[in-house]
Amino acid sequence: MKKFSKAFLAFIILSLTLGVLAGCTPKEEVVETDDSTKREIIIGVSQGPYNVLFDEAVKPILEAKGYTVNSVEFQDLLQSEIALANNEVDFNVAQHTAYYENFNNTHDGQLVGITPIPTVPAGIFSAENTSIDQIEEGDKIAIPNDASNTARAYALLQKAGWIKLKDDVELLTASSDDIVENPLNLEFVEMDSLNIPRVLSDFDFAVITGSIVYNAKIDPSTALLQEDILEHLMLVVVVNEEDKDSEWAKAIVDAYHSDEFKVYMEENNKDNFWFVPEELK
Repeated sequence: MKKFSKAFLAFIILSLTLGVLAGCTPKEEVVETDDSTKREIIIGVSQGPYNVLFDEAVKPILEAKGYTVNSVEFQDLLQSEIALANNEVDFNVAQHTAYYENFNNTHDGQLVGITPIPTVPAGIFSAENTSIDQIEEGDKIAIPNDASNTARAYALLQKAGWIKLKDDVELLTASSDDIVENPLNLEFVEMDSLNIPRVLSDFDFAVITGSIVYNAKIDPSTALLQEDILEHLMLVVVVNEEDKDSEWAKAIVDAYHSDEFKVYMEENNKDNFWFVPEELK
């Protein structure tokens, strides 16, 4: 039998030693985190009264329960919505059901509403007129141009008695094509809702949604007529479907349904700026 060289024997001994040590070293334990029970949550914020209401009335309730609530600001609701769909934020509070359903259809989203929340109704406003009875032949009306708010605008104009929509039209999807009577030959100009307050004096009347009223610092009491809020146009807390049953999502729902929130609304809604869903009263 050939003798092994000292160098070879040393190599064998070193290899065996390292193998034993590797076998004895415990594997690093992988700890899986349960996202549903996390205590730090992120809200996507776009300008509007709904985020202010959350900060003042809901956030303190969540913090008292041990949650840390952080916020990420976006220029508009669409950007906030995209971030939510991409799990960059956990929830937002500035949209209605019709909006997120339209987003799901156009962006292949999986967003869901988990509770209705107080909503500011859309209204008819005017820079010059003080009553809807002052409507005249050929008057020009500014209308929001995004689909869900366009529909609510035409529903509101029908409530005012200015137009008549098809009897079988779904009010959530109404458009100018559904107008069957326009006795005063009113002119409807559909435009970006953010721009309507800036050009209000260029129109005889305009339909302005609640969040835009707030952002433009328009006195909501100057609305000449408010909409009857349809269920799909009521604001909701929105999350990704996979998160709807998480502990933190349930905590948000509980906060809006809490006695503390009821007291806040009773003390801060004396001018009826907010429409409060029955289940939150």
